[in-house]
Amino acid sequence: MIISASRRTDIPAFYAEWFMNRIREGFFYSVNPFNPSRVKTISLHVENVDAIVFWTKDAEPMMQYVSELDYMGYKYYFQYTLNDYPRIFEPNMKPVEERLDTFMRLSRKIGKSRVVWRYDPIIVSNLTPLEYHIERFEKIAGRLSGFVERVVISFVDFYGKVNHRWKQLIGSGALKIADIAKPEHAGKMELFVSRLIKTADGAGIEIFSCAEKADFSHLGLKHGSCIDASLINRVFGMDIHAKKDKNQRRECLCAQSVDMGMYNTCLHMCTYCYANSNEKNIIENVSRHDAAAPFLMIQRTVP
Repeated sequence: MIISASRRTDIPAFYAEWFMNRIREGFFYSVNPFNPSRVKTISLHVENVDAIVFWTKDAEPMMQYVSELDYMGYKYYFQYTLNDYPRIFEPNMKPVEERLDTFMRLSRKIGKSRVVWRYDPIIVSNLTPLEYHIERFEKIAGRLSGFVERVVISFVDFYGKVNHRWKQLIGSGALKIADIAKPEHAGKMELFVSRLIKTADGAGIEIFSCAEKADFSHLGLKHGSCIDASLINRVFGMDIHAKKDKNQRRECLCAQSVDMGMYNTCLHMCTYCYANSNEKNIIENVSRHDAAAPFLMIQRTVP
Protein backbone atom coordinates (compact mmCIF):
# COMPACT_ATOMS: atom_id res chain seq x y z
CA MET A 1 0.00 0.00 0.00
CA ILE A 2 1.22 3.49 -0.94
CA ILE A 3 0.16 6.36 1.32
CA SER A 4 -0.48 9.79 -0.20
CA ALA A 5 0.02 12.64 2.26
CA SER A 6 -1.70 14.37 0.57
CA ARG A 7 -3.34 15.52 -2.66
CA ARG A 8 -6.11 17.15 -0.61
CA THR A 9 -4.09 19.34 1.75
CA ASP A 10 -0.53 20.21 2.77
CA ILE A 11 0.14 17.76 5.62
CA PRO A 12 3.88 18.55 5.98
CA ALA A 13 3.19 22.28 6.27
CA PHE A 14 0.16 22.26 8.58
CA TYR A 15 -0.37 18.80 10.06
CA ALA A 16 3.09 17.31 10.57
CA GLU A 17 2.53 16.68 14.29
CA TRP A 18 -0.78 14.90 13.57
CA PHE A 19 0.88 12.80 10.87
CA MET A 20 3.63 11.65 13.21
CA ASN A 21 1.13 10.81 15.94
CA ARG A 22 -0.69 8.62 13.42
CA ILE A 23 2.59 6.94 12.43
CA ARG A 24 3.46 6.26 16.06
CA GLU A 25 0.01 4.84 16.81
CA GLY A 26 -0.01 2.88 13.56
CA PHE A 27 -3.35 3.88 12.02
CA PHE A 28 -5.64 6.70 10.92
CA TYR A 29 -9.31 7.06 10.02
CA SER A 30 -9.90 7.68 6.32
CA VAL A 31 -13.10 9.61 5.58
CA ASN A 32 -14.74 9.32 2.16
CA PRO A 33 -14.71 12.92 0.83
CA PHE A 34 -18.08 12.47 -0.88
CA ASN A 35 -19.79 10.50 1.90
CA PRO A 36 -18.42 11.47 5.34
CA SER A 37 -20.37 8.66 7.03
CA ARG A 38 -18.09 6.15 5.29
CA VAL A 39 -14.99 5.79 7.46
CA LYS A 40 -12.21 3.23 7.18
CA THR A 41 -9.41 2.39 9.58
CA ILE A 42 -6.13 2.34 7.63
CA SER A 43 -3.02 0.70 9.07
CA LEU A 44 0.17 2.75 9.07
CA HIS A 45 2.39 0.05 10.52
CA VAL A 46 5.66 0.02 8.64
CA GLU A 47 5.13 -3.56 7.39
CA ASN A 48 1.85 -2.46 5.74
CA VAL A 49 3.18 0.66 4.03
CA ASP A 50 5.23 0.26 0.86
CA ALA A 51 5.97 3.98 0.66
CA ILE A 52 4.68 7.41 1.61
CA VAL A 53 4.41 10.24 -0.90
CA PHE A 54 4.34 13.69 0.69
CA TRP A 55 2.90 16.68 -1.20
CA THR A 56 3.93 20.08 0.08
CA LYS A 57 4.81 23.70 -0.57
CA ASP A 58 6.64 24.08 2.74
CA ALA A 59 8.34 21.10 4.37
CA GLU A 60 9.83 23.12 7.25
CA PRO A 61 7.48 21.76 9.98
CA MET A 62 8.14 18.19 8.77
CA MET A 63 11.93 18.50 8.82
CA GLN A 64 12.19 17.62 12.53
CA TYR A 65 10.52 14.24 11.93
CA VAL A 66 12.29 12.78 8.88
CA SER A 67 15.09 11.19 10.92
CA GLU A 68 12.47 9.45 13.05
CA LEU A 69 10.73 8.15 9.93
CA ASP A 70 14.07 6.84 8.67
CA TYR A 71 14.80 5.16 12.02
CA MET A 72 11.39 3.48 11.96
CA GLY A 73 12.09 2.11 8.49
CA TYR A 74 9.56 4.06 6.41
CA LYS A 75 10.27 4.70 2.74
CA TYR A 76 9.09 8.08 1.49
CA TYR A 77 9.70 10.90 -0.93
CA PHE A 78 8.38 14.45 -1.41
CA GLN A 79 6.46 16.07 -4.25
CA TYR A 80 7.57 19.63 -3.49
CA THR A 81 5.86 22.56 -5.23
CA LEU A 82 8.18 25.51 -5.64
CA ASN A 83 7.23 28.47 -7.80
CA ASP A 84 7.16 32.23 -7.40
CA TYR A 85 3.70 33.73 -7.83
CA PRO A 86 2.22 37.14 -6.97
CA ARG A 87 0.05 37.13 -3.84
CA ILE A 88 -3.08 37.29 -5.95
CA PHE A 89 -2.49 33.58 -6.61
CA GLU A 90 -0.65 32.51 -3.43
CA PRO A 91 -1.67 34.88 -0.60
CA ASN A 92 -0.08 33.01 2.30
CA MET A 93 3.21 31.75 0.94
CA LYS A 94 6.61 32.54 2.43
CA PRO A 95 9.15 34.37 0.23
CA VAL A 96 10.56 32.10 -2.45
CA GLU A 97 14.10 32.40 -1.05
CA GLU A 98 12.97 30.88 2.28
CA ARG A 99 11.23 28.05 0.48
CA LEU A 100 14.29 27.40 -1.68
CA ASP A 101 16.43 27.17 1.44
CA THR A 102 14.05 24.63 3.02
CA PHE A 103 13.97 22.58 -0.18
CA MET A 104 17.75 22.42 -0.34
CA ARG A 105 18.11 21.52 3.35
CA LEU A 106 15.60 18.70 2.88
CA SER A 107 17.50 17.47 -0.18
CA ARG A 108 20.75 17.42 1.77
CA LYS A 109 19.06 15.50 4.58
CA ILE A 110 17.26 12.75 2.63
CA GLY A 111 18.90 12.83 -0.80
CA LYS A 112 18.02 14.55 -4.07
CA SER A 113 16.33 11.47 -5.55
CA ARG A 114 13.64 11.74 -2.84
CA VAL A 115 12.66 15.37 -3.43
CA VAL A 116 10.79 16.01 -6.68
CA TRP A 117 10.44 19.66 -7.69
CA ARG A 118 6.99 20.63 -8.95
CA TYR A 119 6.67 23.81 -11.00
CA ASP A 120 2.91 23.84 -11.19
CA PRO A 121 0.31 24.84 -11.94
CA ILE A 122 1.51 27.15 -14.69
CA ILE A 123 -0.93 30.07 -14.87
CA VAL A 124 -0.56 32.28 -17.94
CA SER A 125 -2.04 35.71 -17.27
CA ASN A 126 -1.43 39.43 -17.70
CA LEU A 127 0.48 39.26 -14.39
CA THR A 128 2.34 36.06 -15.21
CA PRO A 129 2.95 35.86 -18.98
CA LEU A 130 5.06 33.12 -20.54
CA GLU A 131 8.20 35.26 -20.14
CA TYR A 132 7.50 35.50 -16.40
CA HIS A 133 7.51 31.70 -16.11
CA ILE A 134 10.63 31.31 -18.23
CA GLU A 135 12.49 33.76 -15.99
CA ARG A 136 11.27 32.22 -12.70
CA PHE A 137 11.82 28.67 -13.90
CA GLU A 138 15.39 29.49 -14.95
CA LYS A 139 16.10 31.14 -11.60
CA ILE A 140 14.75 28.27 -9.51
CA ALA A 141 16.33 25.58 -11.70
CA GLY A 142 19.69 27.29 -11.36
CA ARG A 143 19.40 27.35 -7.57
CA LEU A 144 18.25 23.72 -7.37
CA SER A 145 20.87 22.30 -9.72
CA GLY A 146 22.56 19.49 -7.80
CA PHE A 147 19.73 19.31 -5.26
CA VAL A 148 17.06 17.61 -7.36
CA GLU A 149 16.89 14.98 -10.09
CA ARG A 150 13.50 15.71 -11.65
CA VAL A 151 10.97 18.47 -12.14
CA VAL A 152 7.26 18.09 -12.92
CA ILE A 153 5.26 20.75 -14.78
CA SER A 154 1.55 21.12 -15.45
CA PHE A 155 -0.82 23.84 -16.59
CA VAL A 156 -3.68 25.18 -14.51
CA ASP A 157 -7.03 23.43 -14.82
CA PHE A 158 -10.08 25.68 -14.98
CA TYR A 159 -12.24 24.04 -12.35
CA GLY A 160 -15.53 25.79 -11.53
CA LYS A 161 -14.44 26.76 -8.01
CA VAL A 162 -11.19 28.23 -9.37
CA ASN A 163 -13.00 30.33 -11.97
CA HIS A 164 -15.40 31.54 -9.27
CA ARG A 165 -12.52 32.85 -7.12
CA TRP A 166 -11.07 34.74 -10.08
CA LYS A 167 -14.41 35.98 -11.43
CA GLN A 168 -14.46 39.34 -9.65
CA LEU A 169 -10.85 40.13 -10.52
CA ILE A 170 -11.38 39.14 -14.14
CA GLY A 171 -14.58 41.19 -14.28
CA SER A 172 -12.79 44.29 -12.98
CA GLY A 173 -10.07 43.93 -15.58
CA ALA A 174 -7.35 43.46 -12.97
CA LEU A 175 -6.75 39.88 -14.06
CA LYS A 176 -6.76 38.29 -17.48
CA ILE A 177 -6.21 34.55 -17.77
CA ALA A 178 -5.15 32.74 -20.96
CA ASP A 179 -5.83 29.07 -21.54
CA ILE A 180 -2.50 28.28 -23.16
CA ALA A 181 -3.52 24.67 -23.69
CA LYS A 182 -6.08 25.60 -26.36
CA PRO A 183 -5.22 24.37 -29.88
CA GLU A 184 -4.82 27.91 -31.26
CA HIS A 185 -1.85 28.43 -28.91
CA ALA A 186 -0.04 25.25 -29.97
CA GLY A 187 2.92 27.10 -31.50
CA LYS A 188 3.49 29.27 -28.43
CA MET A 189 3.10 26.23 -26.22
CA GLU A 190 5.78 24.30 -28.10
CA LEU A 191 8.24 27.18 -27.89
CA PHE A 192 7.52 27.64 -24.20
CA VAL A 193 7.89 23.96 -23.35
CA SER A 194 11.10 23.83 -25.39
CA ARG A 195 12.54 26.65 -23.26
CA LEU A 196 11.68 24.85 -20.03
CA ILE A 197 13.21 21.61 -21.31
CA LYS A 198 16.40 23.42 -22.34
CA THR A 199 16.64 25.07 -18.93
CA ALA A 200 16.04 21.81 -17.06
CA ASP A 201 18.60 19.97 -19.19
CA GLY A 202 21.15 22.69 -18.54
CA ALA A 203 20.62 22.31 -14.80
CA GLY A 204 20.91 18.51 -14.97
CA ILE A 205 17.24 18.01 -14.09
CA GLU A 206 14.97 15.50 -15.85
CA ILE A 207 11.62 17.06 -16.80
CA PHE A 208 8.15 15.47 -16.82
CA SER A 209 4.57 16.60 -17.36
CA CYS A 210 1.70 15.83 -15.00
CA ALA A 211 -1.72 14.68 -16.25
CA GLU A 212 -1.51 16.70 -19.47
CA LYS A 213 -3.45 15.78 -22.61
CA ALA A 214 -0.91 17.50 -24.84
CA ASP A 215 1.99 15.31 -25.93
CA PHE A 216 5.40 16.95 -26.14
CA SER A 217 7.42 13.75 -26.09
CA HIS A 218 8.92 14.73 -29.47
CA LEU A 219 10.53 17.67 -27.64
CA GLY A 220 11.79 15.50 -24.78
CA LEU A 221 9.01 16.10 -22.24
CA LYS A 222 7.96 12.79 -20.74
CA HIS A 223 4.55 11.99 -19.26
CA GLY A 224 5.14 11.50 -15.55
CA SER A 225 3.30 10.28 -12.49
CA CYS A 226 3.35 11.78 -9.00
CA ILE A 227 2.58 8.55 -7.14
CA ASP A 228 5.32 6.80 -9.05
CA ALA A 229 5.89 3.09 -8.40
CA SER A 230 8.88 3.01 -10.75
CA LEU A 231 10.55 5.82 -8.78
CA ILE A 232 9.86 3.98 -5.53
CA ASN A 233 11.30 0.78 -6.96
CA ARG A 234 14.44 2.53 -8.22
CA VAL A 235 15.15 4.65 -5.15
CA PHE A 236 14.39 2.01 -2.54
CA GLY A 237 15.31 -1.17 -4.42
CA MET A 238 11.76 -2.49 -4.32
CA ASP A 239 9.56 -4.41 -6.77
CA ILE A 240 6.09 -2.86 -6.46
CA HIS A 241 3.58 -3.71 -9.18
CA ALA A 242 0.97 -1.04 -8.50
CA LYS A 243 -2.20 -0.55 -10.55
CA LYS A 244 -3.13 2.79 -12.06
CA ASP A 245 -5.32 4.84 -9.74
CA LYS A 246 -8.79 4.54 -11.29
CA ASN A 247 -10.08 7.46 -9.20
CA GLN A 248 -7.88 9.98 -11.01
CA ARG A 249 -8.28 11.55 -14.43
CA ARG A 250 -7.55 9.45 -17.51
CA GLU A 251 -4.38 11.45 -18.20
CA CYS A 252 -3.10 10.86 -14.67
CA LEU A 253 -0.59 8.01 -14.54
CA CYS A 254 -0.37 7.79 -10.76
CA ALA A 255 -0.29 4.44 -9.02
CA GLN A 256 -3.10 3.50 -6.66
CA SER A 257 -2.73 4.97 -3.17
CA VAL A 258 -4.62 5.77 0.03
CA ASP A 259 -4.89 9.49 0.77
CA MET A 260 -4.58 10.74 4.36
CA GLY A 261 -5.90 14.23 3.76
CA MET A 262 -9.23 16.04 3.62
CA TYR A 263 -10.47 18.78 1.31
CA ASN A 264 -10.98 22.34 2.60
CA THR A 265 -8.18 22.14 5.17
CA CYS A 266 -5.20 23.83 3.48
CA LEU A 267 -4.27 27.21 4.94
CA HIS A 268 -2.12 28.25 1.98
CA MET A 269 -5.48 29.24 0.41
CA CYS A 270 -4.05 29.50 -3.10
CA THR A 271 -6.68 30.88 -5.43
CA TYR A 272 -6.01 28.24 -8.10
CA CYS A 273 -6.47 25.28 -5.72
CA TYR A 274 -9.00 22.59 -6.61
CA ALA A 275 -8.92 21.13 -3.07
CA ASN A 276 -10.46 24.16 -1.32
CA SER A 277 -13.89 25.67 -1.87
CA ASN A 278 -13.85 28.80 0.30
CA GLU A 279 -12.11 30.38 3.27
CA LYS A 280 -15.09 30.00 5.60
CA ASN A 281 -15.14 26.21 5.17
CA ILE A 282 -11.39 26.00 5.72
CA ILE A 283 -11.47 27.98 8.96
CA GLU A 284 -14.41 25.95 10.28
CA ASN A 285 -12.71 22.66 9.44
CA VAL A 286 -9.35 23.67 10.90
CA SER A 287 -11.10 24.59 14.17
CA ARG A 288 -11.95 20.87 14.50
CA HIS A 289 -8.35 19.69 14.14
CA ASP A 290 -6.82 17.80 17.04
CA ALA A 291 -3.25 16.56 16.56
CA ALA A 292 -3.99 13.60 18.86
CA ALA A 293 -7.13 12.42 17.01
CA PRO A 294 -7.22 9.59 14.45
CA PHE A 295 -9.15 11.90 12.08
CA LEU A 296 -7.42 14.84 10.46
CA MET A 297 -10.52 16.82 11.41
CA ILE A 298 -12.71 15.57 14.27
CA GLN A 299 -15.94 14.28 12.78
CA ARG A 300 -19.37 15.03 14.13
CA THR A 301 -20.03 11.29 14.18
CA VAL A 302 -17.41 8.63 14.81
CA PRO A 303 -17.38 4.95 13.78
